[in-house]
Amino acid sequence: MSKCEQVGAGIFSIDTDYVRARMDASHLIVDSGRAAFVDTGTNHSAPNLTAALAAQGLGADDVEYILLTHVHLDHAGGAGLLAQLFPRAQVLVHPRGAPHMADPSKLIAGTLAVYGDEAYAKLYGDILAVPKERICAVKDGDRCRLGRRTFEFMHTPGHALHHLCILDRDAAAVFSGDTFGVSYREFDNASGEFVIATTTPTQFDPGQLHASVDRILQAKPREIYMTHYSRVTHIERLGADMHTDIDRFAAIARASANDAAPAAALAARMFEYLGERLARHGYAGGETEMHRLLDADVRLNADGLIAWLSRAAA
Repeated sequence: MSKCEQVGAGIFSIDTDYVRARMDASHLIVDSGRAAFVDTGTNHSAPNLTAALAAQGLGADDVEYILLTHVHLDHAGGAGLLAQLFPRAQVLVHPRGAPHMADPSKLIAGTLAVYGDEAYAKLYGDILAVPKERICAVKDGDRCRLGRRTFEFMHTPGHALHHLCILDRDAAAVFSGDTFGVSYREFDNASGEFVIATTTPTQFDPGQLHASVDRILQAKPREIYMTHYSRVTHIERLGADMHTDIDRFAAIARASANDAAPAAALAARMFEYLGERLARHGYAGGETEMHRLLDADVRLNADGLIAWLSRAAA
């Protein structure tokens, strides 16, 4: 399977080889001989991104922007290395995320605490800082141009306070990071795509996420490009599913709070709920495949919901 495929006009999805095939994407945008990447994957993703760029007949000096939806390491872990590889590129990021790109020590420490040294090295490599003069903190509503395209930045909290989405007005497309959930291509069928809200890892806020989903819908995109995983087009239906998930996940979290093992109970109830949704969607992949595709998301979602409940109770 190719690591890079064209998914829109001048838009290419690149498999970053994070965890499994077609789980995590970087998007390459090309216009008028200029290029931008939306999200980077990890350091290990760099060969796939540079190969995709070369396949379009472009080189390192043609990359104008590295656009980060947020600074979680599956989205931005490779930004420092790419800044070295593409020396003319500016790194555009939410103001809350900018300090962590200049000094990723807190991101590294938090990730090491979760994964341990061996898994951290395998997943992420040596996270590099981005030089401060190469970082541009973008405000809500800021715009930039790439060739003939105009990008508008929308601050979209709910998954993370430092999250932004990128509206490509000329393509009527939104690059949503994690704000519009995850949608794995293995769940696609005649009914279309399947989306799951993501509540990880520590800053989930249901009210904020509802508002951010609505803001994306109000932009009336024809296409949404997710980091997990790339292009979806049934926007109104998926937006409604996102709103339902946000409410149901919050309700499941509250119902599990008093269990002896709340995280395990919450994860089990979430998996059951998603299984029911997938059955209605017409998914025929079987429970073993569902566990392969969903267990990591369910576990991390459960952790994020427990963190949200803890903050609400404080």
